[in-house]
Amino acid sequence: MMLPKLLSVFFLPLVCVHFLVLDGTNAQALQVGFYKSKCPSFEAIVRNTTASFISRAPSLAPALLRMHFHDCFVRGCDGSVLINTTSSNQAEKDAIPNQTLRGFHVIDAVKSAVEKQCPDLVSCADIVALVARDAVTLINGPSWSVPLGRRDGRVSRSSEALANLPPPFANITQLKASFRSKGLNDTDLAVLSGGHTIGISHCASFSNRLYNFTGRGDTDPSLDPNYIVQLKRKCSPTDATSIVEMDPGSAKIFDTSYYTIVKKRRGLFEADAALLNDNVTSAYVQQQANSSGTNFFNDFAVSMVKMGNIGVLTGNRGEIRKICSVIN
Repeated sequence: MMLPKLLSVFFLPLVCVHFLVLDGTNAQALQVGFYKSKCPSFEAIVRNTTASFISRAPSLAPALLRMHFHDCFVRGCDGSVLINTTSSNQAEKDAIPNQTLRGFHVIDAVKSAVEKQCPDLVSCADIVALVARDAVTLINGPSWSVPLGRRDGRVSRSSEALANLPPPFANITQLKASFRSKGLNDTDLAVLSGGHTIGISHCASFSNRLYNFTGRGDTDPSLDPNYIVQLKRKCSPTDATSIVEMDPGSAKIFDTSYYTIVKKRRGLFEADAALLNDNVTSAYVQQQANSSGTNFFNDFAVSMVKMGNIGVLTGNRGEIRKICSVIN
């Protein structure tokens, strides 16, 4: 995930989205400013620590955004993706879809800084959510108010990551079912897919579309033939290490150009191409491909808040981990 060195950073006005999800057991909701009275410096600590990493390695921004998505889609947004494997349990972190996740050291650094100021108070799950927002904003992407008050889960299983994370080869039916099972609608699917406007992918995630789509040595007919020629120059059939921008020519900028390439049948993954196979998602692609991006930023903010509320633990459920990678 290659992003440019930032020469300047601006912050967009916060999109205030009041989306509160009740916890079935404790009837408590996430709240913007949850730590304001007990740890007023919390959000500034997170922002400043995150900025110290993004300023040196902007490529961490899409990685941290992806981490938040991978956390929320397995057991909800409970920080379970951060837990290390033990001798008796293989954790989410070691599932195949998560083996390319990066940025755990950023979460650890933020947690350490927060613990020094406000010990035993802030969950790792809240830190993941807030870091993802700050990382996107720091590369001049959208910003949003993050409801807080999550608690950390105590369970992390690699098998559940495999079962819950939509793969890059998912078709539109599978994608819609996956998102709907998490309380997200078809528009959220189209919007959050737009996160592919930044970052990179390894050739192995899409090379079957170039060389052996149906097992007969053929190519994916939904992929622009001219783009296939370009991709073959970068990825050999057995290449597992080379990387390709998900949004060629604009992979360092958070904008709507992702939708333009999807419209042109140049989406890198089958899951990108699948957006054209549904009335709702296709209409959103067409709209944003002809847009200046303002609506996309607002839409992305709304959908990120919704995603950040998936299956949250609040009240007395879960725990506040002292170290994010280890259950208390």
